[in-house]
Amino acid sequence: MSEQSRSQHQRPRKGGKPRQGGGQRSGPPQPRDPARRVAYDVLRAVEQRDAYANLLLPSLLNERGMYGRDAALATELTYGTLRWQGTYDAILETCVDRSLSSVDAEVLPLLRMGSHQLLSTNIPPHAAVSETVDLARRVVGQHRGKFVNAILRKVSARDLDAWIDVIAPDRERDPSGYLSVVQSHPRWVVKELARALGERAKDGLVRTEQLLIAHNDRPKVTLVAKPGRAKVADLEESGAIPGRYSPFAAYLPEGDPGAIREVRQNRAAVQDEASQLVALALTRVDAHGTDGLWLDMCAGPGGKAGLLASLAGQGEARLVAAELQPTRAGLVAGAVRRAPRDAGRAIAADGTRPAWKPGSFDRVLADVPCTGLGALRRRPESRWRRGPENVTALAPLQHELLTNAVEAARPGGVVAYVTCSPHLDETDVIVRKVLDEREDLELLRAPDYLDEVPDLAAGPEGRYVQFWPHVHGTDAMFLALFRKKPE
Repeated sequence: MSEQSRSQHQRPRKGGKPRQGGGQRSGPPQPRDPARRVAYDVLRAVEQRDAYANLLLPSLLNERGMYGRDAALATELTYGTLRWQGTYDAILETCVDRSLSSVDAEVLPLLRMGSHQLLSTNIPPHAAVSETVDLARRVVGQHRGKFVNAILRKVSARDLDAWIDVIAPDRERDPSGYLSVVQSHPRWVVKELARALGERAKDGLVRTEQLLIAHNDRPKVTLVAKPGRAKVADLEESGAIPGRYSPFAAYLPEGDPGAIREVRQNRAAVQDEASQLVALALTRVDAHGTDGLWLDMCAGPGGKAGLLASLAGQGEARLVAAELQPTRAGLVAGAVRRAPRDAGRAIAADGTRPAWKPGSFDRVLADVPCTGLGALRRRPESRWRRGPENVTALAPLQHELLTNAVEAARPGGVVAYVTCSPHLDETDVIVRKVLDEREDLELLRAPDYLDEVPDLAAGPEGRYVQFWPHVHGTDAMFLALFRKKPE
């Protein structure tokens, strides 16, 4: 289920009665307002147990038999609340007579969800308040329901623009603070994205603002037609539109990708276009010798592995797709299943303790664990659960994995270092450190292998690839390509 735009939002059908002619639904009775209850349950799970909304929401919608307008409302309330949480929290701080951190964890999602309805949708204010308060009484009790009612009535006293005038810092004096509140990103994220874009606060952060706006837009669903198993033309028959850059990409304007025949048959999958392209770039570099064995060293959940296995199967190569976590390794196995020539194999293995001999592979992909700051459009909750300390904690692992990827490549072989983050400490800093430590490594000019995509070049002499949501309409994927020098 794709997210619904805020401007298209309509008030949902009230009550749990079945649609005319639809018959009674089986199973337990639906709550009075099933859409808001699903949104609340997802928001609560995100807050309480670090659940991912993009995984949990479709599961709950299916489990509770929700579709149509109810499902659209639940989707809008979930993603809209998560995206604009920072702005709503700044507003709520002025409406609650104590620190927001002291508000009960069960109550805070209700206040945020109610604020979203009041400030960013076309739901009538009286309905936004009354329906949210009714849900509050059902899930947190009568007393706390009265508290929710009192706070939301304070929120409803102003529209969003008026609230921004009250809560946002002065843009000229504190541009990072202003954008943090107005575009709903933690201040540290705003600063690091500006640093990655090469902007300084005194220059106004124009491109940074464009990027933050793009993060808050609804992302399009992008599909990959796995080479040798499906074509973009097959996806067009289901209403998809050919992608801008990747020869395997198609955009799905609406509908459930799981309903597409090729996706059900594992001949196509959901995959961001930049993710497709960084994998494709690795295969375009001349391997300078044998080209029979490839490695995806951190393959879970399997998107790039699925594409690489299909590309390997188009020639004479084979792919080993390694993933540390057994459950995720199972997902990888599903992604590479039935690749042409059965070219993909998934294994449960630790990239920091290689299960293969050094110099075994002609091509190696190290798509390392990172903060995920490049995918904030699709996973808006990530901006609230990450901090600068996560960058520091991940750096040693990223360095070790890239070092081991180089060790896994044979002399003359090719290595791709990929992150779904533009944070310089996860990209440029790691690459420079490994280059400084090794004399057997050459940094290639990665944009040369994706010349169909404009405005990609970043880093020293433009040798890195950096995708941007506001420029390319993709996740902010980073790519560095290396050749291991022949002995």
